[in-house]
Amino acid sequence: MDMVSPLILVNLKTYQEGMGRNAHRIAAAAETVAQESGVVIGIAPAFTEIHPISHHYAIPVYAQHIDAITPGAHTGHILPEAVRAAGARGTLINHSERRLTLADIDACVQVARRLNLESVVCTNNDSTSAAAAALGPDYVAVEPPELIGSGVSVSKADPGIIERSVNAVRSVNPDVKVLTGAGIQSGECVKIAVDLGTCGVLLASSVVKADDPEAVLRDLVSML
Repeated sequence: MDMVSPLILVNLKTYQEGMGRNAHRIAAAAETVAQESGVVIGIAPAFTEIHPISHHYAIPVYAQHIDAITPGAHTGHILPEAVRAAGARGTLINHSERRLTLADIDACVQVARRLNLESVVCTNNDSTSAAAAALGPDYVAVEPPELIGSGVSVSKADPGIIERSVNAVRSVNPDVKVLTGAGIQSGECVKIAVDLGTCGVLLASSVVKADDPEAVLRDLVSML
């Protein structure tokens, strides 16, 4: 797949609708729509699903989190090497539901780079987006937390934060790509985000909780 394409990254979180067979249903839908449209569609499943999904479907798979540790005595932590070995292409870092300190974000970005894992650092405004860009991740994903899961799209409710974040990231490190998220639910939302300078979107519930995830994904890519 051509990673120059916009990226639609679906975070399955820990929703019941994104576990087990449901995760595979979403992965199959993502693979089908990606092949039809040429748009890159990745998913971030639960850690236990990374290996089976990455080996059964031709889509990029991302971890939802990593810990900046090395192999050893770290019970209960998420080892980046294990995520990579399971087949993940990249990882989310600092999602609003799994906040980290700036030092920990930096450490996670560095270990991801060392392991050739794409890093997607989540932020909540243009200032934190600029700070994240200074760490040199592959992506910064700006998501106003008050809109996450709200059904109100950031593309329509606050397009200014997208534009400011894109400009802030480019001013710090033009090599860092920008995603946006929070309430993304339609092809129009995605088109607005891309037109404002992003390289795609990060979303969750509108796909994961849909009765027909494939239909939602088709709509999301319909205007690209």
